[in-house]
Amino acid sequence: MYRIFLAIGLLVVLYFLVRRAVTAVGKIKGRSEPDQLPPGKNHMVQDPVCLVFVPRGTAITEEIGGQTYYFCSQSCAHKFQEKLAG
Repeated sequence: MYRIFLAIGLLVVLYFLVRRAVTAVGKIKGRSEPDQLPPGKNHMVQDPVCLVFVPRGTAITEEIGGQTYYFCSQSCAHKFQEKLAG
């Protein structure tokens, strides 16, 4: 019974080691993961007020507290600033 648990544990460790090695080789060859690619103008962002998705290139941007927020309209940006102030 203990041998089965030991074998399963070793297989899990081997899986993570192989996965880490494959990721490292991919980075050496110049491939980047999708999360690391810069978002384009067509990248959809969500308005934090009305929760509508809009293309990043056409969204209204406001920098508040050092963080950039994207809005579908000026009225949503104004509502968001009022919500933060009060």
